[in-house]
Amino acid sequence: MYDNKKRLLPAAISCAVAVSVTASYGVQAQEESYDASLEEITVVGFRKSVMDSISTKRDAKSVVEVISAEDIGKLPDSSIAEAISRLPGLATQRLDGRASRVTIRGFGENESATTFNGREQVSIGDNRGVEFDLYPSEIMSGVTVHKTPMANIEAEGIAGVIDMQTVKPLERGERVVKFNGQLEQTGFDKLNPDGEDQGHRATISYIDQFADDTIGVAFAYNTMSSPNQEERWHAWGYQNVDADGQSYSVMTGAKPLVRSSVLERDSAMLVVELRPNEKLQTTFDALYVDFSDQKILRGFDIPVYIATEGIANEIDPESGFITSGTFVDMKPLVRNEDEHREAELNSFGFNLKYDVSEELQLEFDASQSNVKREIWSFESYAGTGRGDSQGLRDTVTYNMGAGNSGAIFEHELDYGDYDLIQLGGPLSWGGALNDRYDLVGTEWENTAQDGFINAPEVDDELTSLKLAASQLMDVGIVNEISYGVSYREREKNRRTKGYYVTLDAFPGRLVVPEEYRLGTASLDFIGMGDVIAYDAAALLADGYYDLTTESDINLNHVTDSYSVNETVTAAFAQAEFETEVGGLSLAGNAGLRYVYTEQRSKGFAGQVIDGRVVAEPTDISHDYSHLLPSLNLSLALDEQQTVRFGAAKTISRPRMDQMNASLSVGYRDVPDANGNYWGISGGNPLLEPKEAVGVDLSYENYFSDEGYFSVALFWKDLDQWVFNGTYEVDLVGVADPLTGMVPENSRASGSGSVNGGGGTLQGYEVSLTLPFNIFSESLDGFGLLASHTGVSSDIKDQNGNDFQLPGLSDSIQNLTLYYENYGFSARTSLRKRSDFNGEVYGIGFESTQVDVLGETIVDAQIGYDFADAGIGGLEGLSVFLQGVNLTEEPFTTLSGDNELQVRDYQSYGRTYLLGVSYEF
Repeated sequence: MYDNKKRLLPAAISCAVAVSVTASYGVQAQEESYDASLEEITVVGFRKSVMDSISTKRDAKSVVEVISAEDIGKLPDSSIAEAISRLPGLATQRLDGRASRVTIRGFGENESATTFNGREQVSIGDNRGVEFDLYPSEIMSGVTVHKTPMANIEAEGIAGVIDMQTVKPLERGERVVKFNGQLEQTGFDKLNPDGEDQGHRATISYIDQFADDTIGVAFAYNTMSSPNQEERWHAWGYQNVDADGQSYSVMTGAKPLVRSSVLERDSAMLVVELRPNEKLQTTFDALYVDFSDQKILRGFDIPVYIATEGIANEIDPESGFITSGTFVDMKPLVRNEDEHREAELNSFGFNLKYDVSEELQLEFDASQSNVKREIWSFESYAGTGRGDSQGLRDTVTYNMGAGNSGAIFEHELDYGDYDLIQLGGPLSWGGALNDRYDLVGTEWENTAQDGFINAPEVDDELTSLKLAASQLMDVGIVNEISYGVSYREREKNRRTKGYYVTLDAFPGRLVVPEEYRLGTASLDFIGMGDVIAYDAAALLADGYYDLTTESDINLNHVTDSYSVNETVTAAFAQAEFETEVGGLSLAGNAGLRYVYTEQRSKGFAGQVIDGRVVAEPTDISHDYSHLLPSLNLSLALDEQQTVRFGAAKTISRPRMDQMNASLSVGYRDVPDANGNYWGISGGNPLLEPKEAVGVDLSYENYFSDEGYFSVALFWKDLDQWVFNGTYEVDLVGVADPLTGMVPENSRASGSGSVNGGGGTLQGYEVSLTLPFNIFSESLDGFGLLASHTGVSSDIKDQNGNDFQLPGLSDSIQNLTLYYENYGFSARTSLRKRSDFNGEVYGIGFESTQVDVLGETIVDAQIGYDFADAGIGGLEGLSVFLQGVNLTEEPFTTLSGDNELQVRDYQSYGRTYLLGVSYEF
């Protein structure tokens, strides 16, 4: 009744005319050569998914990109993130080798919203951006990316909204029982002796209808154990040094490692539809995900400062960067690490639609989603002696590798020798533990840190309610109106814990007991040879270490722990309309959305007094409101050509860590330049959302059921962006902690996130889906999907300095070549993006912005569906072989503007998947 899918096809962009003429000619030639006597061919598989995506995009009321699965469990990629990354204008950032974070048209993941069946979702990260490797593609039926907003979409984001959808069992119309299974093999052999290089995935799904098709049920269960290997180069950083009257840049230290990890995920999805009569329709859906990422890391910390002499062997003449050097009397620290990242997600939704009459439909929707994430990361240290001054030293020479791959070392000591390399901190990192061990003034001063544990936790909970109505009418050009109200309440809590780890045998060292030895791990990729490998977690569990709580003496855990609560009350009204302009059909919608947000942030204000952390709770509230108009127009030039126009105001709320109410507080005896005695730093709960006014214009030509061509232009004017800056606040009545007196000047100078500045972002997209059968029937089954996106920005911070938006690549390309016919399928895909500013985990697992080099990822797949084989009993069987990251593209980040100063070089190798699917 409300599926107004009249194709509203638009006003041409001149640069597309030549292509549209060529495409039209191809379609005409195809139609002229068509023989009506030929048997109709049913298109299935990947080609069917392409056709369904094109149809949905063509009928959409706004600018969207779509991934459609022919059936549940048949999305064309092994993860939701990889599938999304092939859409025009979208790109992903890899996290530990897997596509995870998604950017849309140059905006990072925190500027978009993610919904599940139209409902906003929580995140296992510290902020709003969703990590998509949490969601299994095997239980989804499709993804829609809304690039231009509509007032009735229940989420806000400047970049857009990504909606993941489950199957609708009543629309499926038949019983389906299906099993999918995959075996996985990493291209690297085991980099750690206790690692894994083989894994598996399995999905069973069931769809059925009952009671004369008034009840529909869909259920899917997926389990996965996916290994991953990595050779990692990581530099602490780089610093400038002066020598002989010249300035040089040198590495301050390095942390190269080999990582072996296993991502285990169990997921269950349930959908129940009830349509007892023509008026009432109810749907209940539930999603459960149990996620565990277990990592083993082994390698070194290589400190420059401990060397007694540094010799520059080669220097880059242009930048003064020392590309080769020798450190005399170096003392590397051997690391064995064990890390677990656990998360559990629950999502429930209930939707009811009731047709009051043929014109009026009411809708009620309720949902709740929550996620709990825990990270436990244990670092264990070993070396040749305790502290800087004890034990054998090494002479280490490094040469920066070609192609931004980090350093290659030469050394003298054998780090795989268990007699030489013993447990105990070989560097003087334990100064914070002096009071506990009463070591000041002894030879063991600052040597009590034999390891460290990071244990941050995140809880995120979101509850939503919506009441809406849609009404058909015939008032002028308006044919339908919809309106409604909604309420969302979200609370995100982050708690960090840290522990210094000291051997029970302190101040002695300990030879690794035989029962905990695992052999060695090879770091030949950086020239450091073998390193001892032992079960650090088992040593900790068996009582070989004592723990000291870091939060007693370090402010970091105070300022990084917080709670942010948001309640969002919204109301919307939207009108759908149709008319004619110059004999052409024009349709679209215009809407207005009012959003009122109440925010409450809780945390701590802490300072260090007499070597101990003293903290008081904080509780700060803030509210704001916005009117968000939107307009979408669609002009049909003819049966296949459409021009779309969109204009809207949108917002993105600040990141959660920027809004936290936790602060470090300090009091000065002498006022600063602003005349303030107090100084604070941390979050800013009074931040306002970032705002944007956007305009989109696109031309679309649907020249066949399997093909289309489009050109899109987009522009956004950005305001109230969030930058690092300074501000002032009142601390009325707060006393000087040393004297107990309240100072006359109660104002404090603050540093943290502030609103200000802005600018514009603009770009273009060119997309083509081309089936080769428009040229010749002999090429039926061949085709390509291609897109290119160009983005530029002119953003200034509050001080007028240039600013690069996180996630912005100025060039993004996607290309897929495929063949599918007679049961056989083959395709290869390339996704490429240029350099960008990305987000990674830093020390303590806080979010850190880094410069990421561009990358090109190549995947390929071949398969066969036995439905066309004519072999009895095999009609439901299909098999495939997939290769991921076939060119072994690394993940590379830089420190500063010098491309020689590599921060991270992470090599993951290839991954191979062998899969089978059987439908009963």
